[in-house]
Amino acid sequence: MTPDHPVPIKDYAVVGDGSTVALISRHGSVDWLCMPRFDSPACFAALLGDSRHGRWLLTVPDATRVERRYRGDDVELVTTYTSPTGVAQVTDVMPVRDGAADLVRTVEVLEGEVTVEHEWIVRFGYGKILPWVRRIRDETGATGDEALRAIAGSEALLLRGARIPPADDHRHRETFTMSTGESLELTSTWTASWEPPPPCRPVTKRIDDTRRYWESWVRTCTYDGPYRDALVRSLITLRLLTHVQTGGIVAAATTSLPEDVGGERNWDYRYCWLRDAALTLEALVESGYQDEVAAWRDWLLRAVAGDPEDMQIMYAVDGSRELPERILDHLPGYAGSRPVRVGNAAVGQRQNDVLGEVMSALAMARDFGLHESPDAWSLQQHLVDAQIERWRQKDSGLWEIRGPSQHFVHSKVMSWAAVDAAVRGAEAHGLTGPVERWRHVRDEIHADVLAHGWNEEVGSFVQFYGAAHTDAALLQMLQVGFLPPDDPRMVATVRTIRHELERDDGFVLRYATETGVDGLGGAEHPFLACSFWLVDALARIGEPDEARRLLDVILEASNDVGLLAEEYDPVDDRAIGNFPQAFSHLGLVRAIHSLARAEEHR
Repeated sequence: MTPDHPVPIKDYAVVGDGSTVALISRHGSVDWLCMPRFDSPACFAALLGDSRHGRWLLTVPDATRVERRYRGDDVELVTTYTSPTGVAQVTDVMPVRDGAADLVRTVEVLEGEVTVEHEWIVRFGYGKILPWVRRIRDETGATGDEALRAIAGSEALLLRGARIPPADDHRHRETFTMSTGESLELTSTWTASWEPPPPCRPVTKRIDDTRRYWESWVRTCTYDGPYRDALVRSLITLRLLTHVQTGGIVAAATTSLPEDVGGERNWDYRYCWLRDAALTLEALVESGYQDEVAAWRDWLLRAVAGDPEDMQIMYAVDGSRELPERILDHLPGYAGSRPVRVGNAAVGQRQNDVLGEVMSALAMARDFGLHESPDAWSLQQHLVDAQIERWRQKDSGLWEIRGPSQHFVHSKVMSWAAVDAAVRGAEAHGLTGPVERWRHVRDEIHADVLAHGWNEEVGSFVQFYGAAHTDAALLQMLQVGFLPPDDPRMVATVRTIRHELERDDGFVLRYATETGVDGLGGAEHPFLACSFWLVDALARIGEPDEARRLLDVILEASNDVGLLAEEYDPVDDRAIGNFPQAFSHLGLVRAIHSLARAEEHR
């Protein structure tokens, strides 16, 4: 792997512990890991550079065949290497966080004799900081084996195992042979640098506990229709992107994987967008999960507490507000895609659609039986009142454009959805509020969108008032019920979006970048969430056969273990953008549910 020839994004799988995830390549290299949580600095950052920026490699270098899978419906990754002389299996797992932040890797020889390569290169600070590494006697273990401890600043990483590699030019590496029946267990544990090495704990029990946790969690899923395996893997991925302690849901596990390879469209997605989290919750609620909704609602109450005017579109995992964007000049970027960014300047944008997604998700949770707390409803009332004051203003829209603000039709529609959810809360659940005012404003927004968002010459709703082109976000008009699915204007909009934005079968661009609306150079590839929105839309407007056909095509964008990136290049069969992407997986879940309903009722 070099910056010019990186590992394909599609070749990565993930394991996680409810606080962070590790990206592991098909050939056994942990190329991205942020400890102790999603938005912490990476200690292995080869994903955005090369091995000099940190990685943990455990592989069979002369393997002629590599196969991998998750062990059932969980997050334990099993990779089988077949070499000319034998077969070995590497198992990767992060035990559910129980006071220790660990990544456990086990290699076992199933047949014959194999060559094993082990390399441990720790670079804190996103691959910039060379740590002080020393061998210590692991007195906490039963045998008192040697261990490696890497320390720099506030962080420390400890490598435990029966076989610790020797130092070799600021890295630790070793190549050795193993025979049938032999196994080797290795564990990397993160701690604060001032803390002593944590006690060595029984790994087998922790892994068994982790398996039981995931088996129990998956059993909660109430969906039992077509595409269940893809839906369950997406739900597991969404859960992996959820911080179990705070309830915050990150948009993706990575930063700066490019939307335009070699270009500047590189963003940090390791934060909690209210929009993404709300849509994720809809996918979870629709699949039978409620505990996550309650946890996220509590997170929301904490994050947006205070003046509604101070509500941001995104927050850190713990709900903190400061996410300053900066450039990491020491990293060459994935395939030379620079700049590499951490933080996100979009945190300060006005995006008027966000509250619509939040209110719609909370309304769905109420409809599915989640008890509405007085504090949560009071917060929603205040947020809706603030939305009523701002819905007429221009904004940066769903896609976080860095060009001039516009009257985005999607933002107006989602403002309508926010007020509509408040009205339905009062009408269907007896919640209190200025219902007559809400009804009046809801009707006002609806009329405004019909008057200014529909372009008669184009024969479609358009991206923003006065535009003559579409936006895939308009497909969400069907999801929130802005117009009936058989309304000719909705059907025509779906047709126009397919004509303008569909590339190959089913793969849909967010919008036409050549319009210059986003203020950025370069182009991008089809956005997978939009592709699944098209499937959802076709199912809703009465075309389930076409929806199913396209869903089968789009699922080919998944990698061999069922994970989806942000975008997909159908020409070169490449995953593009941050990975794994919550938006893509929640779009898949919503599409499967919509298609199942359409087929059931036709």
